[in-house]
Amino acid sequence: GTQSLHTNSYDEAWALPSDQAVELALRTQQIIAYETGIPDVVDPLGGSYYIENLTDRMEEEAYKYFRKIDALGGILNAIKSGYIQREIAATSYIHQKKVESGDIKIIGVNMFQKENEEPINILKVDLRAERKQKMRLREVKAARDENEVRRSLERLREAYEGDGNSMPFVIDAVKKYATLEEIASVGREVFGDWKEPAIL
Repeated sequence: GTQSLHTNSYDEAWALPSDQAVELALRTQQIIAYETGIPDVVDPLGGSYYIENLTDRMEEEAYKYFRKIDALGGILNAIKSGYIQREIAATSYIHQKKVESGDIKIIGVNMFQKENEEPINILKVDLRAERKQKMRLREVKAARDENEVRRSLERLREAYEGDGNSMPFVIDAVKKYATLEEIASVGREVFGDWKEPAIL
């Protein structure tokens, strides 16, 4: 059985989840937990030939990918060569074609659609919150010791350029009130920016 279950809010892809969407996600978990009886046994589908067969097939498909990635020289080479992104793009394309043709059925998308469905209400964050946060940031920068911040970022750079653990230096920079952008900038200067390889 599953060890943990996360249900996304339906509007998470567009914005911060609304209260209504969060509640629906929570109620989904609560129905599974308290109404279905599924958690009353360790493995509700244990011993099912069908499930075991699906598991075996999924495992074999996963190992095929492991072998392909090993043949490419490991995961880093697979990423750098664009193989991983090509596979994701190809799979997404095939899946979308099956959804649009109706081979894969999705309730509310390609079957049982509502004629006059109301648009999803997207949570809009009050811009005053952004202005308030910017003001707080200016206050923090004005009150901190700039020399301490600069020294902590320099120590962080040295840690990044070395072979040791850099986390204590990140923590030190945070304690000196270096901003996330300032800390990230040091990382970009040392390691560069990762750019997704073009998919050919």
